[in-house]
Amino acid sequence: MEALFGSYGVEWLNLLVRWLHLITGIAWIGASFYFVWLDNSIRPPKPGSPLAKAGVSGELWAVHGGGFYNPQKYLVAPAELPSDLHWFKWEAYATWISGFAMLFIVYYFNASAMMIDKNVADLSSTQAVAVGLGTLLGGWLVYDLLCKTKLAETPAVLGTVLFVLIVAAAYVLTHTLSGRAAYIHVGAMIGTMMVGNVLFVIIPGQRKLVEAMEKGQSPDPIHGKRAKVRSVHNNYFTLPVLLIMISNHYAMTYSHAYSWLILAAIMAAGVLIRHFFNLRHAGKVSLGFPVAGVILLVAVAIAIAPAPRKAVAAQPSAPAAAAAATDGHGHADAASAPATGADIAAVQTVVTQRCVSCHSAAPTQAGFASAPGGVMLDTPEQTRQHAAKVFQRAVQSKDMPLANMTQMTDAERQLIGTWFEAGAN
Repeated sequence: MEALFGSYGVEWLNLLVRWLHLITGIAWIGASFYFVWLDNSIRPPKPGSPLAKAGVSGELWAVHGGGFYNPQKYLVAPAELPSDLHWFKWEAYATWISGFAMLFIVYYFNASAMMIDKNVADLSSTQAVAVGLGTLLGGWLVYDLLCKTKLAETPAVLGTVLFVLIVAAAYVLTHTLSGRAAYIHVGAMIGTMMVGNVLFVIIPGQRKLVEAMEKGQSPDPIHGKRAKVRSVHNNYFTLPVLLIMISNHYAMTYSHAYSWLILAAIMAAGVLIRHFFNLRHAGKVSLGFPVAGVILLVAVAIAIAPAPRKAVAAQPSAPAAAAAATDGHGHADAASAPATGADIAAVQTVVTQRCVSCHSAAPTQAGFASAPGGVMLDTPEQTRQHAAKVFQRAVQSKDMPLANMTQMTDAERQLIGTWFEAGAN
């Protein structure tokens, strides 16, 4: 039972909460996409028809799962309040709550490893967590304030201002926290805006419509209009948020020197592609938007592609003992061996000193109960097996070790690169 209260228990908590976050996120985003599609796809009834007289602004017919469906939308509200009314809110609340829990489990409880990069900013764990929490709260307050100004009367202008502010937040965060933590907090900030829209605008507006009908009053359409604006915002936020939530798997983005600009470009591509589908659902096909989005993604991929390294011919191995020189930090520096003589013994010395505290069958780094990604590097055979991953993360993206906690030197990265390109033998 003791293991359940240590790192092993935290990993299980991580797994279960992440699973819950994924499930509730699918439910929320699925419902959001469906209702935006519904709004864009319904067609007004014929003038003078029974539906038009009943106040129906649009309807459509659909077939799914072996049945026919005929959803109808009222411009403001039906003449009578139905006895069984379905609300869509808990999907959003559960997604945010589980996502916030993930921030604590993965980042805040292990801020020194997951949030702090001394090469970016020399923060304490408390300071890093405060930056993260401040970003969520500040992002919502600024966003909500802007939505209540005259900017909201011009959606394109408001959208542009919001995009610029989100990119500015990304710039600040990537110059304050580790790249991975910066990205996830941009996503969490946008996610907080989305759930804030549901909690403080959309659901309260819907309640006011219902309350008016319960009192026998005519509902004020302004509540529905405000809710619709925020719902549309959430729709455009969705693809950037989803990208950010999986970005921790792609160090080529968050570890780049211009990670904030890369994120801005990818988010813009997501918005362009989402806009195409929104227009298409309304009967307008504008291929320029997805084409522009794809071009932007291709441009980013080309721009951040790692520069080719000069091919290195295999040389006779240098004695492994040459790896024992110190590197100035009190650690043995395997890279003191001639680069052309890199062999598995020298590389394994580096890997053992810099990587095995996490990537081991029995990690010693606090917060890790098992090797991240299942990559274990305890033996030369395991290091050879994962040579491509070691090369990619330690040499190309240089995002490993995490925040370079074990102080891997540039010379050691060069040693690994030389070994890999010579055949990783």
